[in-house]
Amino acid sequence: MSISLVVNTSARQDSFFWQLMSRPTTAIAAVLLGLIVVSAALAPWLAPFNPGQLAIIHRLKAPDLLHIMGTDELGRDVFSRILFAGQTSLSVGISVVVFTSITGVLLGLLAGYFRALDAPLSRLIDAMMAFPDILLAIALVAALGPSSTNVVIALGIVYTPRMARVIRASTLVIRELPYVEAAKALAVPTPVILYRHILRNLTSPLLVQCTFIFANAILAEAGLSFLGVGVSPDIPTWGTMISQGRQYMDQASWIMLFPGLAIVITVLSLQLLGDGLRDLLDPRLAKGA
Repeated sequence: MSISLVVNTSARQDSFFWQLMSRPTTAIAAVLLGLIVVSAALAPWLAPFNPGQLAIIHRLKAPDLLHIMGTDELGRDVFSRILFAGQTSLSVGISVVVFTSITGVLLGLLAGYFRALDAPLSRLIDAMMAFPDILLAIALVAALGPSSTNVVIALGIVYTPRMARVIRASTLVIRELPYVEAAKALAVPTPVILYRHILRNLTSPLLVQCTFIFANAILAEAGLSFLGVGVSPDIPTWGTMISQGRQYMDQASWIMLFPGLAIVITVLSLQLLGDGLRDLLDPRLAKGA
């Protein structure tokens, strides 16, 4: 019987994966995102040059066989810097997702399950969402200081209300379902109800929201770095590369072009992957499709 259960579970997982990959746009997005993540992870082995290696004699060199994406104003290889910058940008995005998932799920569960906490927490969430994302992030980074950790904290605070709002809305629906009422009648401890009966059923909206926050965090980090209030300029990021190359846009457009394409492809892939997950995990959208 246990063998049959394992086989059925594996079959369901395989079915979910192939259903997701059966959508052309989602499959392409997943492949592109996978290539970007693998390239960033293997940057020390894939990069042909040291990202900080200066070669003034080769400054502003157009793309060729040696430097496939050209060089910047200091003669540094743009392709190598893009690979290492991907490590920073992706790590910031993942860290923001983890931060937001923990704080947003906690606030959303508390606001959605406990009626006494719903009003004050909802007002706090609405107040935080009233500020434009980038302005609030700039203010927080300016107060905390420019560093990778502070950028993660600032963006985590900015995107926590979005996650909390989604989790709260789903919790409000789930807490009224019969099996939750039955658990309450049987005096099941509240933490057990929150984890076993509510949090487990929030996996779908949580997963979809994480992909969107991941994309927004990468875009926001690039914006902060472009404005000079994000990660330290000594650390290569896609936003920093675009900011440093804007004064050479007329004579060396590739300095801005390739980091910009990296941001566009990464964010677009995450958005398309999130759309595919939402369409597949939402029964109403799946039925309509």
